Amino acid sequence: MAQQLETRRMGRTEMQPNALALGAAWLSSKPDEEVIGAIRRAIELGINYIDTYPGHREHLWGEALSGGLREKIYLQAKVGTHPERRKDFSADGTRWSVTNSLKDMRTDYLDAVLIHDPLDMESVLGKGHALDTLLEMKDEGLIKNIGAGVRSHDFHKEMIETGHIDLILTFLDYTLLSQSVAKTTLPLARKHDVGIILASPLGMGSLTGTEPNVDEERRRNPDEEPKAHAMWKWCQERNVNIRHLALQFCLAAPIDGVVMFGPADKAQVEDGFEAATADVPEEIWQEFETEFGIKRGM
Repeated sequence: MAQQLETRRMGRTEMQPNALALGAAWLSSKPDEEVIGAIRRAIELGINYIDTYPGHREHLWGEALSGGLREKIYLQAKVGTHPERRKDFSADGTRWSVTNSLKDMRTDYLDAVLIHDPLDMESVLGKGHALDTLLEMKDEGLIKNIGAGVRSHDFHKEMIETGHIDLILTFLDYTLLSQSVAKTTLPLARKHDVGIILASPLGMGSLTGTEPNVDEERRRNPDEEPKAHAMWKWCQERNVNIRHLALQFCLAAPIDGVVMFGPADKAQVEDGFEAATADVPEEIWQEFETEFGIKRGM
């Protein structure tokens, strides 16, 4: 019998969402009713931390959250993603993006806004740029928490050490395939009581259950044996669902935060919830650790 999602602390923020969060990257390309249905199904399942992608049909999130659902969830937007002003972290661009998100999603405030994938820190931390503007909007009550979503661990460090960042979204660096962030950002976030969002728990498709392409793996990581294919084969031989292992490995990470997956439709929302809550026998985890040297909660 499937379990329920546990409630999590998000660092020093006052948010207490459930452990599995809904990412927006792949939803916006679907027909309107499918997007709305997927978001509402996620909320029915107890997924109450909802991410959006400014400039990518945020009005559909506004529609999905109408009728009282907005008050039941934590809502996160970004700056730097809008096609009309991509990578614009100026004061005007930042305020313009957040104002559009508020309007499109029919809300008076956002629980979090992430500075998304900046090319350099000066464009974000320079006087009068994105961080200063977001701090102003926080004082105005338009946003409650400020975060950063970027791959670089050095960027994480620099952002955290400003003292103004409440959340860090890290992706691809805490999965079954790589846990590099466990030695860098995660302990630093814990020290500063910053919340963590672990994104891409399925390794951008490598851990979904579809057979990984060995040649592609070798091209991406020529100095390593193709881990994803070896894990896939191991699971196939034991009739183990690798999605279950991938999501639950991330959910067991030593963080104050959540794991964010990116479904493309309602069926994938349900698959993600099922993977996060299914029963995986302890002996499977022990055998997996013996085979691959990867331990949950590391």
